[in-house]
Amino acid sequence: MYDYTQPLIRSEASRAKVRQRTVIDLRGQEWTLLPDVFSPADSKSSLAHLELLEFPVGGTFLEIGSGTGLIAVSAGLAGCRAVYATDLNPAAVKNTALNAEHFGVADKVTCVQSDLFDALHNAPAFDVIYWHSNNVWAPPELEINVHELAYVDPGYESHQRYFRDAKRHVAPGGRVLIALSSRAGRAELEELAAAEDQRLTTVASTTVQEPEGPVVYELLEVVAL
Repeated sequence: MYDYTQPLIRSEASRAKVRQRTVIDLRGQEWTLLPDVFSPADSKSSLAHLELLEFPVGGTFLEIGSGTGLIAVSAGLAGCRAVYATDLNPAAVKNTALNAEHFGVADKVTCVQSDLFDALHNAPAFDVIYWHSNNVWAPPELEINVHELAYVDPGYESHQRYFRDAKRHVAPGGRVLIALSSRAGRAELEELAAAEDQRLTTVASTTVQEPEGPVVYELLEVVAL
């Protein structure tokens, strides 16, 4: 199992750099970043997964854990008819809304504070559900803040609920996607998916050089058995 303390160190270093609203550069574009929100500028993971995604142009898209809104806003810019962006962190919800406004897609992007799907009672079914998950396992008793929750998932409790609940929000013929890295406990996640009569199939992957060495970023589809 990957050492969960390393992501916590990265979280603290990233969080310490941002004490007030600032602007970060992502592929030559300026994005607003608020304090206590995961910064895509401090990790290659978000941009790597963005390259792997294909958005349902003309359809509906849900991002779980939107952070700055990089993926959700990109979905709106790509031509999705309606985009929902949820995050447990209220600062991230605000951050996504600010970037949706900045890039002119606020009319398409609905931002909701929600723990996974909990606050989506009146939302439509989605053509694509996507989660760039906090896929590093951490001990279930670990007490962490909302910024650290972007990096690790104590006891894989959130992943268990994702596999259980996502299928209730996907449209007929739609897709449930999850973005993982080689830091994830893949065997444990496969077991959690199987417990919900599902399996994980690889859609696309890429290898990126990170400070600790090459990391594989993988986009997977959650498929019924």
